[in-house]
Amino acid sequence: MGVGGIGIWQLLIILLIVVMLFGTKKLRNLGSDLGGALKGFKTAMKDDDKDESEGEPDEADDSEGETIEAPAEKVESK
Repeated sequence: MGVGGIGIWQLLIILLIVVMLFGTKKLRNLGSDLGGALKGFKTAMKDDDKDESEGEPDEADDSEGETIEAPAEKVESK
């Protein structure tokens, strides 16, 4: 018996049906797209962990006590 009560012959038949339905080119493209997505996800997770470990302050913390000066507009009354 194989995985979950499915034998090796049943798995081979399922694989053959999937290949016949989708074709090898589409399955190859799907596999490469999935691999690229996983690679990007792992890279993003590593970068996020790296940023947290460096202890970078948030941008909101930098603006405490600052005033913003802007020119006042002249209002004309009628």
